[in-house]
Amino acid sequence: MKNFPFLFPCAKIPIAAYHGFLNSAVVFLDATGNSKLIKLSKLTTSLKRKGRGERPSRERLAVLFRYKYSSFKMLLDSNTQFLKVISEMEELLRGRQVFGLSAVKNLADRAVFHTLRMVKNLADLSNHSYDNLMAVLEVIKEKIQAELGPQKHIPPVAPILTFEQFHKEMVDEVGGKNAHLGEIKSRVHLPIPEGFAITTRAFALFMEHQGLFDAVNARKMEIDPLDPASIQQASEDIRRLIVSAPVPEELVEALHQAYEEMTERLRAKGHSGGPPRVALRSSAVGEDSHLTFAGQYLSVLNIPPEKLIESYKEVVASLYTPRAMAYRLNKGIRDEDIAMGVACLQMVDALASGVIYTHSPVNPLDDRITITAVWGLGPFAVEGRVTPDTYVVEKDGLFNNPITAISHKPIQLITDPEKGVREVPVPEALQDAPCLSSEQVIHLARYALKLEEHFKGPQDIEWALDKRGNLFILQARPLQVSSPERGTQPLPLIAGYPLLIEEGATAFPGVGWGPAVHVRSEADLLRFPEGGVLVAPHSSPQFVLVMKKARAIVTDRGSVSGHMAALAREFAVPTLLGTEEASRRIPEGEIVTVDAYSGRVYQGRVEPLLAFQTRAGSPMQETPVYQTLRRVADWIVPLHLTDPKAPEFSPEGCRTLHDLARFVHERSYAEMFKLSDLVSDKEGFAFKLEAKIPLDLYVIDLGGGVKAKGEAKKKVTVEDIASLPFRALLKGMTLEVFQRPQVRPVHMGGFFSVMREQMLAPPHTGNERFGDRSYAIISDHYLNFSSRVGYHYSILDAYCGPEVNMNYITFSFKGGAADDVRRNRRVRAIALILKRLDFTVEADGDRVDARFLKQTSSQIEDRLDQIGRLLLYTRQMDMLMHSEASVQAMADRFMEGDYDFSCS
Repeated sequence: MKNFPFLFPCAKIPIAAYHGFLNSAVVFLDATGNSKLIKLSKLTTSLKRKGRGERPSRERLAVLFRYKYSSFKMLLDSNTQFLKVISEMEELLRGRQVFGLSAVKNLADRAVFHTLRMVKNLADLSNHSYDNLMAVLEVIKEKIQAELGPQKHIPPVAPILTFEQFHKEMVDEVGGKNAHLGEIKSRVHLPIPEGFAITTRAFALFMEHQGLFDAVNARKMEIDPLDPASIQQASEDIRRLIVSAPVPEELVEALHQAYEEMTERLRAKGHSGGPPRVALRSSAVGEDSHLTFAGQYLSVLNIPPEKLIESYKEVVASLYTPRAMAYRLNKGIRDEDIAMGVACLQMVDALASGVIYTHSPVNPLDDRITITAVWGLGPFAVEGRVTPDTYVVEKDGLFNNPITAISHKPIQLITDPEKGVREVPVPEALQDAPCLSSEQVIHLARYALKLEEHFKGPQDIEWALDKRGNLFILQARPLQVSSPERGTQPLPLIAGYPLLIEEGATAFPGVGWGPAVHVRSEADLLRFPEGGVLVAPHSSPQFVLVMKKARAIVTDRGSVSGHMAALAREFAVPTLLGTEEASRRIPEGEIVTVDAYSGRVYQGRVEPLLAFQTRAGSPMQETPVYQTLRRVADWIVPLHLTDPKAPEFSPEGCRTLHDLARFVHERSYAEMFKLSDLVSDKEGFAFKLEAKIPLDLYVIDLGGGVKAKGEAKKKVTVEDIASLPFRALLKGMTLEVFQRPQVRPVHMGGFFSVMREQMLAPPHTGNERFGDRSYAIISDHYLNFSSRVGYHYSILDAYCGPEVNMNYITFSFKGGAADDVRRNRRVRAIALILKRLDFTVEADGDRVDARFLKQTSSQIEDRLDQIGRLLLYTRQMDMLMHSEASVQAMADRFMEGDYDFSCS
């Protein structure tokens, strides 16, 4: 007990059990090393009697003080962790990082947990003098929970509906694709395949059957949005859970009955042969809306009735493919707002298939209809495996003289009775032949115009032509028409730079440059670097995994009407498709510049084009997840309690968790001093430090931290300090260079930045002005130091004794009076200094956390000396961080021992 005399009796007590803990007992060791059991209530009572002339024994005082200190230390630890949550939340609020709702929930949970822990430990410190804080915390916690919101309510409809039973307003009941198909059949009266909708109610029945929602949410908590490998692993685990789960019997029966009724309807229309095969197509809530989800979910084609249940689970599981999860994360879509409906449609054995755009997706002035077509089934058109034929038609009502571009189409996807679908060569005579006749082009154009007029906006339509010559609409959704900043006009050819690609189809205009990264597999996507140019044989919606990293995309094959092209437009990635030979002519690792305005790829970094680069905006700020974070943060981040002397500095004045944490932190020191004051005349616990340092510093001695004194006094000097770690810290803070007045240089930009932040910063920025109290809690080998120097706030916790494995330093530094840029530069300079001092360092925003563990006492003392110097060195650093060069320069000066700013 001599080397580390602190007991932590509450450390393993569940938080819910903290109330009433003072009525329990604590085991402690007496001076001889024997264990004793003392009731805390008796200790507290004996302490209270001191005021009536009854003096508790030193042994009992020590046990009570150490118990109280254990509560205090846990409170300080939670305060540190809470401030870290604030920093993380503030960083996400900048809108520059991708995150999901699970990240918001995690931050909120941690904030509530540590606030609760602080409140509970203040109760133990104060003999439950602040029990009303729990009611305040409960109210704020409920507000946070309300902002996080429950899972989206799924309307109570039947598990199965026919397309005549719903319309476009019933998206929540059947999902986006189904809702549009129901509208097309019942109100627009255009042909769609026979079938039915499996509703979101069916999805809820399945996912709730064996607690799948909880299992999925638990697995999602492990995802790092910036790490594709973590998304991949979580996806595999979740999909395995779903496809292996049993389907409720009531849903199985409903699906089989709906299939039999569909079969009867087909027979009534003259269908012959065996049981009809079907396609199961995803119809998630939110799909085919202002966000396309293009190609993110699964369609299972040409399945027999015996595979209906198995295939349904595969479509549901596709909610959690890596590309679907990455898409939702990047678009800030709450998983809680997603539910999967499924369209079950008679399989169209297609002669040809394709896509129709009723407007150019990249040129707001081009209002023509574009029809694309490939032989066979549609996936090869939308997934980019084949470059399709293109027909461009005027909206003049006659649709005459379309502009036609016929491509080479060597392969096609066809139905197969055994495999479902398979790839085969296109007969040689058809490989360069048009897929559609003039009459069929006109027919499709009329369908397209009718859909655009009905839905009152540009449409993205999928269609199929069966072998009997019947045309079907398979899907219709809003077409997003982007407006590039400089329009879509081609740029002039730049002389002096070798051309690797001279022509490609623009899916999204713009300019991007970087090293070429060839992608041929999922493994290549997982390794894709930030700032690369993605080069691939064909387009793929899987590329959404890296669209936030890619500066441009170039493929050999693909169509501007495909799924990946739609995603490239959503993510504003300059993209060229159908170049035919990009993957052959662009070497791996070669620096290239993609001009997606003109369809060209240059070798090297083309300086004249860089002014036309697409500016990446904030990926999150307009998304649902960001808005949820913003509302949740309003109950956590703002700080209204800034003046401890103000009448509103009370439990009733706490409006956020930050207010609660600030109130508890301030009152915890008062409670420790109150305890110390009761025993200081006998035990020597609490003192004011007299030293030439810019701090209003108070010391609490837990035993052995202050040298024995001949007379009782309330103040101590540096020479009176016996605590090894505190002496080391003060050694650095009391260097002569910090004692003499310095005329510090003022960089005017830095000065005005600091003054502006002081005058305009809102109360919740956390900037604490010079003059607030700082505290040191010490023993012979222990130091907990909480300080405010100027506008900077730091927490230091250290142990320095003969046992190397027990020795440590943890240090946190936050705050500053300058703008975000200068504060960030200062933090990076501090982080650089600490790294050079062999600390393990994490820097985030205007906060730095550092650790130095398991070193000899002399090494611990040396680093504490350096931190003492660093604390005073940083006082005016904000004003001097006027450029990026300042980061390195300030770190270099500190390491050289040059602390005198007057020479700057």
